[in-house]
Amino acid sequence: MVDLKGQYEKIKEEVDAGIMNVIESTAYINGPEVHAFQKELEEYLDVKHVIPCANGTDALQIAMMGLGLEPGDEVITADFTFAATVEVIALLRLTPVLVDVNPFNFNIDPEAIRKAITPKTKAIVPVHLFGQVANMSEIMEIAREHDLYVIEDNAQAIGANYLNEDGTKSKTGTIGNVGTTSFFPSKNLGCYGDGGAIFTNDDDLAHTIRGIVNHGMYVRYHHDVVGVNSRLDSVQATVLRSKLRRLDQYNEARRTAARKYTAALAGNEKIITPLICDNCDCHVFHQYTLLVKETDRDALVTYLNQHDIPCGVYYPIPLHLQKAYADDRYQEKDFGVTNRLVKECISLPMHTELDDEQIKFITDKVLEFVNS
Repeated sequence: MVDLKGQYEKIKEEVDAGIMNVIESTAYINGPEVHAFQKELEEYLDVKHVIPCANGTDALQIAMMGLGLEPGDEVITADFTFAATVEVIALLRLTPVLVDVNPFNFNIDPEAIRKAITPKTKAIVPVHLFGQVANMSEIMEIAREHDLYVIEDNAQAIGANYLNEDGTKSKTGTIGNVGTTSFFPSKNLGCYGDGGAIFTNDDDLAHTIRGIVNHGMYVRYHHDVVGVNSRLDSVQATVLRSKLRRLDQYNEARRTAARKYTAALAGNEKIITPLICDNCDCHVFHQYTLLVKETDRDALVTYLNQHDIPCGVYYPIPLHLQKAYADDRYQEKDFGVTNRLVKECISLPMHTELDDEQIKFITDKVLEFVNS
């Protein structure tokens, strides 16, 4: 699904030199590379504060801790996403409220958000799924109307742009009260281990979060808030610095591959290709996800694997049907889109090293199966 080896070979000398510099400096934790990456990411995102941390799941949890959410507070998020988003809500003894997504870009449905709001609702967590931006204008409007926090889960969409109503653009993760991301190796901006970060333009919130990630300390051995131990190490930071310089290039390579996939698959009534806007910079194609109609999706997965084509099913079981998050409040009629997506979606290989020959081979096999 991701050719990390091919990507590494193109930046090998720079990455190897950076890692050796960290080893020689012995500044493994909170060293100069981490501070430099933080500043460079702030500049790239045009956000006041980036707080690096150990992984994307920690980033979500710490963001919620920083906002002061309390047990019993309701947090609305999408049913169709990876479990980490709802996992941290449950871990903090908040109440997850899962809602359906829209059928066009698989992101959280603003109308479903509106219907789910109660006096206990305190926050909304939109997930920019598969690399495409959620409808942030409407989500922010809902949040203002009901005095709610917005926590952007930007793990799959770093580098994507959102077109604001005034014609300006904002990077995903910088629109809500706070944004979070993951630097898991397969992400568009991925390190060679685990890593994550939190973004905000709120000075007070940034200060609180900086204490939380470091055991609640602002001064050594003075614990002012309840915190955790969540740090990005210097080896990962130097890798991320090299890749951040190329992130726009990497995202454009993904968009180019997506356009070629779509062109090859266009016109087949059994295949719905991803929504691609005209300028396409609102989608960074963390995944290239199809819907297949009147087709046995699982049999297609088997067929592609038999031809040495990796593919992914994200996500085969909706969160509201997961044992850990099942709740009597949920009714199947409220999850019509999600329940369809989990049966019809399939993601094809998507990475910066895809070439025309690979894309043709993959799409030929998909068409061969659905037309059989």
